[in-house]
Amino acid sequence: MVKIYTKEQLIQRLKDIIKMGWIENMRHGNVGGVGNTLEDLLGIEENNLPLPNASEWELKCQRINTRSLVTLFHVEPSPTAMKFVPTILLPRYGWPHKEAGKKYPKNEMSFRQTISSLNCSDRGFRVVVDRVGHKILISFDSGNVDPRHSDWLKNVEKLAGLEDLNPQPYWGFDDLFHKAGTKLHNCFFIEAAVQRREGREFFEYKKVMMLSGFSKEKFIRTIEQGDILVDFDARTGHNHGTKFRFRNNKLPSLYDHVTEIRTIDS
Repeated sequence: MVKIYTKEQLIQRLKDIIKMGWIENMRHGNVGGVGNTLEDLLGIEENNLPLPNASEWELKCQRINTRSLVTLFHVEPSPTAMKFVPTILLPRYGWPHKEAGKKYPKNEMSFRQTISSLNCSDRGFRVVVDRVGHKILISFDSGNVDPRHSDWLKNVEKLAGLEDLNPQPYWGFDDLFHKAGTKLHNCFFIEAAVQRREGREFFEYKKVMMLSGFSKEKFIRTIEQGDILVDFDARTGHNHGTKFRFRNNKLPSLYDHVTEIRTIDS
């Protein structure tokens, strides 16, 4: 039976886990092991925080000093009816998948890009924050494509031309804030140190923060600063979903209220 916690009981259990010191990764080979191990210690199911008002709380874990991005949420761009990723980006701007002819069919294409607002990706894509139109858009600049992708660019010219995307995929501010607010209205954010011993991985849960008051302005500003990125991950056979992802330790900066949970002896 899954344990049900009150918020106070959950906070106490998290304090107890911090005091446990180094704990072996219970999900070897799983990059999400830091979160899965914590869920196992709490006795809860994956992505299912058992609080009476669980829909208002999210549990997010991150390794300290990691360079990996952490997913905030999945959301496909508008116009949604166009199914922009599989019908436009993948067939017109995609490239041969590295496993084409091996794991996948010979004609398998890929469109994988992690895109920032600060500069163009190696294939000329960039996030644009349009505060006047209240949108986050994806832009394409053929002049900023890395020379090593010249053959790909010639193919793009044949299929789509070298102008900017038209129409441009976008997300309205209000739609994004609704998505983020539903998923991240309040959040327990846990950071863990990582250590390897004789091929085994161990975690030490160091810090727990209660985050509340998700801020629309801070969310948009963090995108402008390049600390939230848009991540496309599609191939011919499957669209893994478009994600908004944040850089290491940036999640607390999206909230108006941040409270660190301390153990008595810390």
